[in-house]
Amino acid sequence: MDKSLDQKLARIAADPTCNDFILADAKDPDLAFGLMGPGPAAADQRHRYRTLDEFRDIIREIVDRKLVDIMLMSASTNEILTIDERIFDDSPVTPAARANDTTDIWFAPGSHYRHQPSLPFSSTTIDHIQSGKYECRDVERTQGANLGLYSITLNNDAPRDSLTLNHYKQFRLEAEQKGFRHFLEVFAPNALVHPVEDVASYVNDCIVRLLGGVTRAGRPLFLKMPYFGPAAMEALVRYDSSLVVGILGGSAGTTMDAFRMLADAKKYGARVALFGRKINFAEDQIAFIGYLRQLADGTITAEEAVRAYHGDLQTLGKTPHRELADDLQITHCPI
Repeated sequence: MDKSLDQKLARIAADPTCNDFILADAKDPDLAFGLMGPGPAAADQRHRYRTLDEFRDIIREIVDRKLVDIMLMSASTNEILTIDERIFDDSPVTPAARANDTTDIWFAPGSHYRHQPSLPFSSTTIDHIQSGKYECRDVERTQGANLGLYSITLNNDAPRDSLTLNHYKQFRLEAEQKGFRHFLEVFAPNALVHPVEDVASYVNDCIVRLLGGVTRAGRPLFLKMPYFGPAAMEALVRYDSSLVVGILGGSAGTTMDAFRMLADAKKYGARVALFGRKINFAEDQIAFIGYLRQLADGTITAEEAVRAYHGDLQTLGKTPHRELADDLQITHCPI
């Protein structure tokens, strides 16, 4: 079946000003948060978490309802849902897997990894994502996902950053050799070794520099990065019209935080949003993603979406995390 991701990327390439917007769900928290990764079991049970089986059931439902363009998973979940169950074969949703898990996303409670400058690391391989095993035959590469997320975090330190970029280079070369597509996530510095005056400009300039040496055969399909605000987004989009820029969701926050971020980012040039915790910690993920989709399509405002979402929760008999007035507040301001 034709994938909505490929259709939208083709239209965006033909006309960067078109209305198409790519929505992705990041269902890969088992690579970051440990037992807390699947999220709370219920709104009134914030310290009791879903099982991995329950978590995967939610993925199955979201894919079945065709609510997103990309479903990002860990390699182990990708093996079960993409390779074993084949849930994406007759779906417009594209399966993807996290291709690396750098130390700054090791969020196990009590750990201090995320407070140290990021180091490159990968639990999986391209072969495992594509086929579920190492050293697969070319004919087996179509069994699993053929799209991966590769993430980097630069901290203004030449030795560490060159190591990070060399690992990304080796990944790109292998991906090109094996016909594996990827999108690139560039985090804000997690532990700057040397201070920078403007983090948003630093990240933008690092992206431009690292992609300057990459030809089309090795370039990412699109970027995933923090939303630093209108000026930073417009500057990057304006620099290279062929670059498809996307935003990451970050921490859960209020419902208005999520809805307003997507609407604003699209207004200033973003063409992709990949939300993880904002979706995973929602009272009702199906309803929440439904409004993200409407916001992405430009058929509703952020405030209207928050109010309508609370109305849905009431109809569903689900207790909201916050009262409506509190959930309409913006608690996260882009840099």
